[in-house]
Amino acid sequence: MPKEFSRSQRVAEQIRRELAELIRLELKDPRVGMVSITEVQVTPDYAHAKVFFSSMSGEEGLPEVVAGLQRSSGFLRRELGKRIRIHTLPQLHFEYDKSIEQGARLTRLIDEAVRSDHHDDEA
Repeated sequence: MPKEFSRSQRVAEQIRRELAELIRLELKDPRVGMVSITEVQVTPDYAHAKVFFSSMSGEEGLPEVVAGLQRSSGFLRRELGKRIRIHTLPQLHFEYDKSIEQGARLTRLIDEAVRSDHHDDEA
């Protein structure tokens, strides 16, 4: 049985897709660079949207990336309004998503533990 998605989940996913495309193709701020939108969470009244992003450079230069995204939020919101038809277009709040880096770190730790265990078994 397919999982049903609420309207707010569909709106959040549409905002995520549109923002990713806008940032990739139309945003000219050099501070932003290579950014991926990982998730968008919309409040029930659609007044605010938390936009989680990851950066190819990791946490290096993160304050500049956040500043560039916040400075561009008016442009991004205006462009979203042209692409998405909803009654209230949310204010965009950008937050760095550490989950990708944490996942990679955990994978490295697991690999090291397995290698160490395999090395101990051979000895």
